Amino acid sequence: MDFIYRHAEDAIKRLSDSYPAILVTGARQTGKTTLLQKITDARKIPYITFDDPMEEASAKNDPKTFIELHASPYMFDEVQYVSDLFRYLKIEIDKNRHSGMFFLTGSQQFSLMEKATESLSGRIGIIQLYPLSAREIRGDNFNDNFIPTKDFILERNKALCKTKYSVQDTWNRIFLGGYPEVIKGKVSPKDFYSNYLKTYIERDIRKLTQVADETLFLQFITVAAARTSQLVNYQDMAKECGISEVTAKKWLSLLVTSGLVYLLKPYAVNVEKRVVKTSKLYFMDTGLAAFLTRWTNPEVMQNGAMAGAFFETYVVSEIIKSFANNGEEPPIYFYRDKDKIEIDLLIEQNNTLYPVEIKKTASPNADDAKNLYITGRLKNVQIGQNVILCNTDKVLTIQKGEVSALAIPVEFI
Repeated sequence: MDFIYRHAEDAIKRLSDSYPAILVTGARQTGKTTLLQKITDARKIPYITFDDPMEEASAKNDPKTFIELHASPYMFDEVQYVSDLFRYLKIEIDKNRHSGMFFLTGSQQFSLMEKATESLSGRIGIIQLYPLSAREIRGDNFNDNFIPTKDFILERNKALCKTKYSVQDTWNRIFLGGYPEVIKGKVSPKDFYSNYLKTYIERDIRKLTQVADETLFLQFITVAAARTSQLVNYQDMAKECGISEVTAKKWLSLLVTSGLVYLLKPYAVNVEKRVVKTSKLYFMDTGLAAFLTRWTNPEVMQNGAMAGAFFETYVVSEIIKSFANNGEEPPIYFYRDKDKIEIDLLIEQNNTLYPVEIKKTASPNADDAKNLYITGRLKNVQIGQNVILCNTDKVLTIQKGEVSALAIPVEFI
C-alpha cells in the first residue's frame, strides 16, 4: 500500500482553479507533501523543501531574489520555516495574477496562518489535512460531508448494507489512528508515535515557539490526551502539570494550531442562559491519544475506563475530517446545560440542526435517546433527523417518549 487516495485531492484541485496560491496545512506526517506532490507532479511543477537548511537560508537572506529565481508555478514545502516569504509571494501574485501559481505546505503554526491570511487575503485557498479518515483507509470513495439527513442515511445504507461490520475492526482503527505510515504498516504504532512526539517537540516546539521545559510540555500533552472528549478545564490541567493557567492556555493553543487537538464549541444561539460556555477537547488522532495514555492494544482499550471517551473522539474526528477534506469548516457544536443534560453533537446546515448522540454500544436502546427531547428548547431553528451513531450493524428506529431517532452504524460517517 504505497499511496492511499486522499479525499482532499478534489478540494485542492478545485481551489487551485480559483486561487493563485494553495496552502495545505496540518499536523506533521499527515501526508501533506505526498498529496500535493502527486498533484503538482502531474502538472510538471517543480518542488523544493525548506527542510533543506540551505534553501531555508536562501529564502530568508534575500526573499525577493529567491522568488525571482523560483518563478511560478512552483511548490514550496514546509513554509512555516520562512513565513516572511508570504509578503513577496503577494507581490509576485499581484504582478501577474492567475490561478495555480504557488502550491504550499506547512505544519500549522500561529505565525504561518497569521502571515498567510494577512499577506495573501483573497489570494490563497487553505486546506486543513488531518490523518487518514476511516473512509480513506477502507478505500471508500464517498466524499460527502456528514450531514445525517434521511437521504444521506438511505444512500449510505444502500452502499454499505452488504458490508460485514465488525466492532473489533472499529476498535482496531481507533487504536491505530490514521497516520499514513502506521496504516501502511511500515512502522509499529509504538515506534511511530514515540518518534513523532520527539520530532514534534524538538523541531516544531523548540524552533517555532517559546516552551522552556520540553519534558513538562510532553507531560501536558499526555494530560490533554487523558481528557479527550471532556470539557476544557485549564485550572485542573495546570494543577496536574504544576504550571500556571496562563501557560496551560498557551500550550493548549499550540496543540490546536498544530492540528493535534480540536476544540468543539458549545451551541449558544437562541438558547437559555443556562447552557455551558466551555469548549470540549478532542484529539484529532485516537492512535496518538492511545499511545500517550498508555493503552497497549485495542482489546484492553475497548474494555477500559476510557472506552467511551475514545469512541466519541473517533466519531467526532471522523465527522470533522468529512468537512475538512472538502475544504470546509465543520459546522458542529455540542449542547450542555447547567443540569448536565448533553447532546454530543449538533450539526448545522441551512438553519437546521441535526442532533447526534454517540454511543459505543452495539445494542442501542431508548435510554440512548433520553436527552434528545431538549432540542425542543432551541428557538428559531428547525430540528432535523435525530441519530445515534453506534456500533450497530444495521439501521434501527429508537423511541423515547415522543422522541424518535435512528440508530446508525458508525461506518456511515
